[in-house]
Amino acid sequence: QVQLVESGGGLVQAGGSLRLSCAVSGRSLRGYSMAWFRQAPGNEREYVAAINPSGSNANYADSVKDRFMISRDNAKNTGYLRMNSLKPEDTAVYFCALRTSIYLDRTVAAYDYWGQGTQVTVSS
Repeated sequence: QVQLVESGGGLVQAGGSLRLSCAVSGRSLRGYSMAWFRQAPGNEREYVAAINPSGSNANYADSVKDRFMISRDNAKNTGYLRMNSLKPEDTAVYFCALRTSIYLDRTVAAYDYWGQGTQVTVSS
C-alpha cells in the first residue's frame, strides 16, 4: 500500500517562501511520476507541477512558473515543492500525487495515489 504524507505548509506573508515535502512509504518512489496539485475553498483541484521518475523533466502551471520548483530525492523516497514569491492567490490545500508512468500529466484522474494535503495560507 502506497502512502503519501505532505508536510511543510503554514502561514506566510506575501512574498515569502515555503518548502513542502511529500514522504512516500510502501513502495519505492523511483517508479512513479510525482505531481503537486492544490485546491482552494470552493474551487476544483488544480495542477501545480509534475516531475518524471528520474527528475530529469519537470512541468509547471503557468500561474506558478518561475516561482515554484518541484524536485525529488528518490533515495529518501521524498518529493518537494519549493514555493517562492508567494501570493495570496496561492492559498490552498496542497496535495502530492503519484502515477505509474514516466509521462507527466496535468489531470487529476491520471494519478493513482494521493496524500491528505497540507494547508498553505498566504497573507497580504
